[in-house]
Amino acid sequence: MRKMQTGFTLIELVVVITILGILAAFAIPRFTSLDQAARISAINALAGSIRSASSLAHAQYLVTGTTPSSITMEGNTVTLTNGYPDATTTGIPMAIQDTTGFTAAATTGVMTYTKSGGSNSANCSVVYNASTGANIAPVITATTSGC
Repeated sequence: MRKMQTGFTLIELVVVITILGILAAFAIPRFTSLDQAARISAINALAGSIRSASSLAHAQYLVTGTTPSSITMEGNTVTLTNGYPDATTTGIPMAIQDTTGFTAAATTGVMTYTKSGGSNSANCSVVYNASTGANIAPVITATTSGC
């Protein structure tokens, strides 16, 4: 009576390891570009959120009808300039819900949200330029060249 041997031979194991190595060589470059795509998507999503928040604040300003200098959105007081959120810490940041993963910096009339982790963080940002006059919407620019 002969006993049956079970398991894999050395050649079978080497072939499987070689195939896995080849697959990994093609898959790794595809996964490394996903972090850049994620940063670009986050920038575009924040730009959309800022546009929506600005429009909603302006709509609420128009509905109020008494040209208020501030409105309340989701329990937050939002300071307005020309009927749109201003570019200070009491303006557009109070109108949007979440800026996790972004660093905000305010200068005169400009609020910049920068996403870290790219090759050039300064070119991976959303810039909110406050309204410059009555019924002139703010300019919102998304820059993704450094993500």
